Amino acid sequence: MDLLLLLTLLLLARAAACLVRLAVARRRRSQCYLLDYVCHKPCDDRKVSTEMAGSLVFRNHRLGLPEHRFLLRVIVRSGIGEDSYCPRNFVERREDAPTHQDALDEMDAFFDAAVADLLHRTGVAPGDVDVLVVNVCMFSPGPSLTSRIVRRFGMREDVAAYNLSGMGCSAGLVSLDLARNALRTRPASVIALVISTESIAPHWYTGTDRSMMLGNCLFRCGGSAALLTNDPSLGRRAKMALRHLVRANIAADDEAHASAQKRDDGSGRVGISLSKDLPKAAARALTLNLRRLAPRVLPLTELARFAVRNLCKNLVLSRGHAKKTHGPKINFKAGVEHFCIHPGGTAVIEGVKGSLGLDAYDVEPARMTLHRWGNTSASSLWYVLSYMEAKGRLKRGDRVLMLTFGSGFKCNSCVWEVKGCMADKGAWAECIDEYPPETMANPYMEKYSWLNDVQGDALL
Repeated sequence: MDLLLLLTLLLLARAAACLVRLAVARRRRSQCYLLDYVCHKPCDDRKVSTEMAGSLVFRNHRLGLPEHRFLLRVIVRSGIGEDSYCPRNFVERREDAPTHQDALDEMDAFFDAAVADLLHRTGVAPGDVDVLVVNVCMFSPGPSLTSRIVRRFGMREDVAAYNLSGMGCSAGLVSLDLARNALRTRPASVIALVISTESIAPHWYTGTDRSMMLGNCLFRCGGSAALLTNDPSLGRRAKMALRHLVRANIAADDEAHASAQKRDDGSGRVGISLSKDLPKAAARALTLNLRRLAPRVLPLTELARFAVRNLCKNLVLSRGHAKKTHGPKINFKAGVEHFCIHPGGTAVIEGVKGSLGLDAYDVEPARMTLHRWGNTSASSLWYVLSYMEAKGRLKRGDRVLMLTFGSGFKCNSCVWEVKGCMADKGAWAECIDEYPPETMANPYMEKYSWLNDVQGDALL
């Protein structure tokens, strides 16, 4: 009897040990590590200066002086410098008559440069990629772009390929979330390739609706490719580890859903419409996202401080002793060292800066990315991160908050922890020493000074 009991206990102990080992192994494989990433730098002959942007505007004969004034004013004040990039059909003066091949050529130029570079830098062969996620909001050909990449690089027939479209500028973190979940469901260690870019070639708006002209002024060519893994052995040489990811989608609200959408104008011309409700939708989505993120990244002392100050403010207001003002701001710097903000435009950057109580140093990477690259849609966050890395800001143990917005309306965020050495200058290598520049004033401000001469409209 005693022997039987002893054997039973030994079997139970062995089973418990196996379960513990399995749980530990599964937990280790549930991690998501960033091995490396690449930001695309297009050819220099595709650079678009303010002068070239102005010529694009003047080539549209449907526009009158008020529309010329509006577009050039937005371009000059956009915060975008003289070295961002446009599609080749713009350079060839075919922006109003794009072909399907123009869009494919734009994608292929990015794939051939960025994806190949990333695989070479990491030593990962195309056949080693287990999960492939591609997001391009405005272009969804058949066969899909994922199939195009699988064929172009000779990936395995069992690679799990996901093709996302229509997700807007927030798609970078949507793709990251999809890749992370794919890693978690695999029984073994895997590698995921996440690609973010946008198709600009077929989407130059040629109409006269001002709400649809803004996209012409802000969006530029670019793209990013990132390699992720849940393999602990590869994680030892990873740059960062993903700690938290939060998504907020307020598409159930009609105004928010329509605040950024692709539609026809009154003349049947297609473009991206940005409505006056967009700032309100962005503010609401940001609030909902940060409300869920804060408990995950902030220490209890900061959460308690915020709760007490908020309670005191409400008590004072309830007694009628003070006018209603903005509530106390929660201090995200208590849990995060760096802020990687989507450079969707100067208004977006300044809005997030005010909402989070950030200073000029915190938003410098986003402002410089907008100046150098423009808004490259879902890949923009990676250019901001690359700026931080090129400037030597990221130290082991630092936490980086990525924050982005997109049509729908969506606000997505994630927090990375720096694990390895981050000293690569990447796409910024040739210009990082020039940033930040002494002045951000557009050099063509004087040339286009007539934009502010409303009295001269009749003469012109």
